[in-house]
Amino acid sequence: MNSLDWAVLIGYFGVMVAIGVWSHKRVDDVSDFFTAGGKMPWWLSGISHHMSGYSAVMFTGYAGIAYTYGVTSFVTWSLPIAVGVAIGSRLFAPRINRLRSRLHVASPLEYLKNRYDLTTQQALAWSGMLLKIVDVGAKWAAISTLLSVFTGISLNQGILITGVITAVYCTIGGLWADALTELGQFVIQLLAGVSMFVAVVLKLNDKHIGFFGAWDEPALHGHGKPLIGPYGTVFLLAFLFIKLFEYNGGMLNQAQRYMATGSAREAERGARLSAVLWLVWPVVLFFPMWVSPLLVHAAKPDGSDSYALMTEQLLPHGLLGLVVVGFFSHTMAMCSSDANAIAAVFTRDVAPVMSRRARAWGERSGLVAARVTTVLFLALSMAVATQVDSPTFKDIITVVIKWVAGLMGPIAIPMMLGLLRPFRRSGPTAALTSWGLGLLAFWLVNYPINWQVDGGVPLEYQVSVPLAVSLILYILIGYVKPEDTPARLAVIEKVNTDGDAVAVAAAAGVSEGAAPLS
Repeated sequence: MNSLDWAVLIGYFGVMVAIGVWSHKRVDDVSDFFTAGGKMPWWLSGISHHMSGYSAVMFTGYAGIAYTYGVTSFVTWSLPIAVGVAIGSRLFAPRINRLRSRLHVASPLEYLKNRYDLTTQQALAWSGMLLKIVDVGAKWAAISTLLSVFTGISLNQGILITGVITAVYCTIGGLWADALTELGQFVIQLLAGVSMFVAVVLKLNDKHIGFFGAWDEPALHGHGKPLIGPYGTVFLLAFLFIKLFEYNGGMLNQAQRYMATGSAREAERGARLSAVLWLVWPVVLFFPMWVSPLLVHAAKPDGSDSYALMTEQLLPHGLLGLVVVGFFSHTMAMCSSDANAIAAVFTRDVAPVMSRRARAWGERSGLVAARVTTVLFLALSMAVATQVDSPTFKDIITVVIKWVAGLMGPIAIPMMLGLLRPFRRSGPTAALTSWGLGLLAFWLVNYPINWQVDGGVPLEYQVSVPLAVSLILYILIGYVKPEDTPARLAVIEKVNTDGDAVAVAAAAGVSEGAAPLS
């Protein structure tokens, strides 16, 4: 990077901070900070939902998969997300929006106390927060890895720079700042992605290979196969279920985008927009990665540095800075949205249980607590980021695929399926059992059993077994030991209908006022 590239990067950081300062004026209370007061337009919600699902891991870990295996990086990652979000646009988005509009909650997990009980809510809240700290730590490590390639600064310095900038704008501006910066980041990503796509196509033409002829080259042998290597049919099916839960609210930050719109209908429209973007846009981003073996030789065995090397070689200064900014836009969008979601869970769900003083927070003190929690979460995730290359985590892609995907099912299934009428029989026993034994299954498959199996347990089973165990137990225990009390039925009906309170109570089979709903 030269002075022109640095000017682009510093200008980007300045704009992000400026948006955070401007958004500060729109945050008057906790509802504004966590759910934009339910005033976010559907198109902004959709773009924000899409952008908050990316990070620099795409340009490191998934770039390595694309470099090694080809189009399976799209088939087993962004395609399941697109399908999952499309399904969730009808199944989950309207119901999650009603958590805010009908139950008047500001955290995606706040309703669990009435849907199940306090113990279930706390179990899911604590495990979700801990998983997010590890997940976001991997994201910081990914962007810092890229930054070190281009600038030569150390991993820890990169983590500190990106973390501090993100903390500034998302702490003062809340969800409004997240969404507006994500809109700007989407425009930057569009320019950077198209620039890289065009540069690669021109380079292929210079080599007399061409856009379509690339697939006939020996270096890309097998790159056109949709499922290859460790990414087979079982992995694809498992990821489809995982992404269905994860990207519709299981990881909390996407749930806030549904909650932030004015109505259930707008939440559904925003989700559909996000699904279309997930289906189309990653193809543009992935194409340079698929053909990267024709243009560069990765220094790392997993190919995770291939995209960065290709960017350095193909783009002129200025555009190089723009693409680096694109890397930042992905990661900062996801990490800031995660920080806001975890702050909501801690201040609304965890702190009131731990402290009597927290239960008495007013609007001002609650807003201060939300901002302090956001900073603390980012600091903890940055500390974890410095350990991503340790033997415990092994590498970035291991954290993202094995840990996050493997642990997602046990945490998300009680939260997401608890919204739906067909699972009304599943109560606290089903939720806690599926959660606890799902986590146990993750540990067994990834560690004791993995150590005993010659060659290790295949990756597809490492991520699918915990999900399957949790899903089966949640449904089965609901039928064996139904716990569909009138109060719980009333909560379910509230998030499944837009009718008035009397109609909802009647549908639940209880009289109005028979049990508290929120």
